[in-house]
Amino acid sequence: MGRALCIPEDEIELSSIASSGPGGQNVNKVATAVQLRFDIRRSPSLTEGVRERMLALAGNRVTRDGVLVITARAHRTREANRRDALERLATLVERASHVPKKRVKTKPTAASRRKRVEEKQRSGRMKTLRRKPGFED
Repeated sequence: MGRALCIPEDEIELSSIASSGPGGQNVNKVATAVQLRFDIRRSPSLTEGVRERMLALAGNRVTRDGVLVITARAHRTREANRRDALERLATLVERASHVPKKRVKTKPTAASRRKRVEEKQRSGRMKTLRRKPGFED
């Protein structure tokens, strides 16, 4: 398989924000949610193909400037949310690194064309049999 992509930490910006998720009374005092920002368009670590696939896969998580924003707030601790955000980035990069196989165009075989025509004729005969007697076109 291809070589694994490695993104240096200095290309990833992590910041803590107030979380709307679980936390009880703690939620108003501690910023446990983590927001990860990664500039896909300006990253020297990505090849052009991976960059394009990553922008397509990320969808509405990418700003107009090409910055990927991942917000992790599922866990009660900042460290767990940080790990979650980094894992989600790694998954996205891994999916974008996979180059899809090109589809090879093929013509239908003679047998498949014959089978299709026979099925159409059989269907037509069945519909003819369903008609009321004496019905003319």
